Parts: sequence; C-alpha cells; structure tokens
Amino acid sequence: MTEKNNWLDNIKWGQDGLIPAIAQDIHTQRVLMVAWMNREALQLTAAEGRGIYWSRSRQKLWRKGEESGHVQVLHELRLDCDADVIILMVEQIGGMACHTGRESCFYRVLRGGEWQSVDPVIKDPEHIYEHKHE
Repeated sequence: MTEKNNWLDNIKWGQDGLIPAIAQDIHTQRVLMVAWMNREALQLTAAEGRGIYWSRSRQKLWRKGEESGHVQVLHELRLDCDADVIILMVEQIGGMACHTGRESCFYRVLRGGEWQSVDPVIKDPEHIYEHKHE
C-alpha cells in the first residue's frame, strides 16, 4: 500500500468492508442520498473528484450519473468522529440525485401517520433512463 492512501486506513470499515456515505449538496446543505462505499469506491471518489459508490444489489462499483448523466462533482469528503460514516459535499449535476427524478431521495415526510411526498418530480424517470429501454 502506498503512503498516500494511508487515510483509508483511518476508516472503520464494516464487517462487509463497507461504510455508509451521505451525499449532501454543497450549496443548499440538503441531504441528497445515502449509499455505500468500499475502499476502492472511496479511493476512486477522491481520485476522480466525483461520487462513486458500491452497489450492494449489483455487487459492483457505481459511478453516480453513469446512466442518468446526473454526476456528483465532489467538493469535499468528511469523516465522522467514530470514523464509520462519510459525507460527500457535492454539486449535483442536473439537480437530481434520486432515481425517481427528484432532487433528493428524502422526499417523503411523515404527516398524520402517513408518508407524504412533498418534493416535485423534476424529470420523469422514464425519460432519465430512456436509453436503457431501447
């Protein structure tokens, strides 16, 4: 291991080799999404300056925006006090982080005992991923 990657050794990786990663908008401070990173994803995120995650369902690296074009440009990485959660301060290209076409994955609010969608759909997901259906 090279010395310049020693910062990765300061992280308390889970038993599965993953750490939760929160993407937060650098301008509005809004939490956009939560995903998972393995060591390679975090190292590549820092090296490439963009949000790169580990897809647990697909068991592979996932470069945010590789299919939708909604890339997350990295401005800063932060590690919490227990060294077991990462925050990525990002600029969300296209203004949408959620696969539902919304700004944030956190678009539902508990009101009167029910989850209510309070954020508008900016772009229909069928149009975001339309090239996948061809």
